[in-house]
Amino acid sequence: MDSPMLEPSLYTVKAVLILDNDGDRLYAKYYDDTYPTVKEQKAFEKNIFNKTHRTDSEIALLEGLTVVYKSNIDLFFYVIGSSHENELMLMAVLNCLFDSLSQMLRKNVERRALLENMEGLFLAVDEIVDGGVILESDPQQVVHRVALRGDDVPLTEQTVTQVLQSAKEQIKWSLLR
Repeated sequence: MDSPMLEPSLYTVKAVLILDNDGDRLYAKYYDDTYPTVKEQKAFEKNIFNKTHRTDSEIALLEGLTVVYKSNIDLFFYVIGSSHENELMLMAVLNCLFDSLSQMLRKNVERRALLENMEGLFLAVDEIVDGGVILESDPQQVVHRVALRGDDVPLTEQTVTQVLQSAKEQIKWSLLR
C-alpha cells in the first residue's frame, strides 16, 4: 500500500500538439526528451490521433502519459503530461490555449485561420507554457500579452502613418527625459 511519494514539480507539461483532421502535425512543442527524434514524435502523434479522433472523451492514458485533448471543426488540440500529473492542471492549459486562440481568431478556430496566424499561436503557447512550466491559465491575459508583443511590428511591415506615429512617440519620450 506504500507508494513512493513523488517530489512536486513545476514541470507539468511534456508537450503541446495541434493536429489536423488527418493526424498531420500543424504545431508541436515538446518540453523534454521523452521523444527525442522527429521520427519518434511523429509516430507518437499518429498513435495519439488514432486513439482519440473517434472518441468524445477529453482524457486518455497512452504510453505512460496523460493526454488531455479537444477537437474543433478540423483541428485536434493536445496537452500531454506524465502519468502522475494532475489532469485538471493539464485541462486548464488546454482550455486556456483554445480560448486564447478562439479570441485571437474571432471564434474562427479552424485549420486555415490557424495557419494564417501561426505567429499568434507561437506567442500564445509561449505565454501559457515555458519549458514545461505553466505560466498562465487566463485566456484574457494571454490575448492581452500577445497583442502587446504583436505591436512590435518591423518597420518594413508598417504603414507610413504607423511609422510617423511611432517616430512622434519616440521624439515625445526623448524630450520628456
